[in-house]
Order: sequence, then C-alpha cells, then structure tokens
Amino acid sequence: MTLAALKPGEEALILTVSGEGAIARRMADMGVVPGQHVRMLRVAPLGDPLELQVMGYHLSLRKTEALRVQVRPLEHHA
Repeated sequence: MTLAALKPGEEALILTVSGEGAIARRMADMGVVPGQHVRMLRVAPLGDPLELQVMGYHLSLRKTEALRVQVRPLEHHA
C-alpha cells in the first residue's frame, strides 16, 4: 500500500520510495527513506496535503509525493 492510503493515527514502515532526481533527494532529505517509521497525523479535507511524523518531526507531503512511497502498516497490540 502507499503512504497516501494511511488514515490519521496509523503508523507504517517505509518499504520503498520511487522517483529520481530532485524529488528523490528531497524525500531522502526529509527522512522519507526505506526502513523509517512514519505516522499519519492529518489529511486535509480535500486529501492534499498530508501531514505526517517521521524521525520525530512533522512533515507535509503532497498526495502525489505520498503515492511514490510504499509502506507496510504496523500492527499495535495492547
């Protein structure tokens, strides 16, 4: 599934990030890299932008950027 499919409050592990050049560098600079945990905080009313938490800070991504990120949802056990 992609990062764009996460709902607020859900967490996931980043598996892959597709794209080249400036987009790939920008994502890497923001910590959106394979192996990193990410938590969806908010989705704007029209679905763009998405606000998430990665590496302890808040980040806003466009939906088109989030569609480039494949994730595996994390299960939480009580």
